[in-house]
Amino acid sequence: MATPLKDTVTPADTLDRLDIRLGRVLRAEPAPGTPKPAYRLSVDFGRYGVRTSVGRFTGHTPEELIGMQVLGVLNFEARPVGDTVSDVLILGVQFTGAPSGDATPLTPAREAKLGSKVF
Repeated sequence: MATPLKDTVTPADTLDRLDIRLGRVLRAEPAPGTPKPAYRLSVDFGRYGVRTSVGRFTGHTPEELIGMQVLGVLNFEARPVGDTVSDVLILGVQFTGAPSGDATPLTPAREAKLGSKVF
């Protein structure tokens, strides 16, 4: 069953406040200490540096994730996830047949410059 849409907002209230940028996964490995299986990802955001994220992208092998371009929110507060501090949120969507919370990362249709801003 689909969830209802949320209230209408302006870009200034939302998208303009988020710093969503393009990165490339450099490393993917099982994340220690998480309540559910997850990967610890090292993601290169070009001039914005390499950031760490913990996400439930376990429907993919680490080898599938390495080299993938992904979208990440760079200006959320860092937070502990299991034994790792996650300092970027990699955006994803649940894929068909996956348990709730298991995701596939959002990726661009074509290669683009690392650090590029989503608009």
